[in-house]
Amino acid sequence: MPATPAWPPASTPRLFVDMPLAVDAGPTIDGPAAHYLLNVMRLKIGAPILLFDNRSGEWLASVADAGKRSLTVRIDHQTRSIERVPDLWLCFAPVKKARLDWIIEKATELGVARLQPVITERTIVERVKRERLEAQIVEACEQCGRTALPVLGEPIKLAQLLADWPADRALLFADEAGGVPLSAVDAPAPAAILTGPEGGFTARERDLLLATSEVRRIALGPRILRAETAAIAAIGLWMAQHGDWTDGA
Repeated sequence: MPATPAWPPASTPRLFVDMPLAVDAGPTIDGPAAHYLLNVMRLKIGAPILLFDNRSGEWLASVADAGKRSLTVRIDHQTRSIERVPDLWLCFAPVKKARLDWIIEKATELGVARLQPVITERTIVERVKRERLEAQIVEACEQCGRTALPVLGEPIKLAQLLADWPADRALLFADEAGGVPLSAVDAPAPAAILTGPEGGFTARERDLLLATSEVRRIALGPRILRAETAAIAAIGLWMAQHGDWTDGA
């Protein structure tokens, strides 16, 4: 007797929609998402779609009506509740375009709760296109199965970040000048990781950081890492020690 096919299929498209979802709702999808579903995936009436709304979780829907530039779906049932990601922030100095996209994508996949751009003295890219970063976040969440989008903060100068820093959140300062291994630092959630720009932190910034009581100075191995490599390496180390990587499937 043949096995019953899995439903929905593994190839089912998965999209973020910025609207509340519920059983029997019939939201309309238009714009780039509709173009992708209609012209790239070539979905027909009855085809399944997974939707998540950053509010309630993930839902299985099917195409109820398809036009040239939009389609209406019918929500069937909830597949997953909204997740609770570890309370880890990534505070990072913006870098050049492709590398910044990589930081946003991978940090989202790894499960950070907040992405916070920080302007330092050697930051080359002081203006970030918020819409572009938001699109990167959404695309990464769609790909990796997240049901909750990380919060994207507005760019802030390092001095102001430290002045307003919450007293209950450890700030793990990835210092290229040295520090202790992250495995030796007791910094469970709530916590944050701070990585610098392509040119590193200045001596004045390092002094300011080390004078902040919540700062823990960490090292990321014996080699000098690119800014984007340092960010992702630190997140991975923290997630393995304090995050949700040991929770199983």
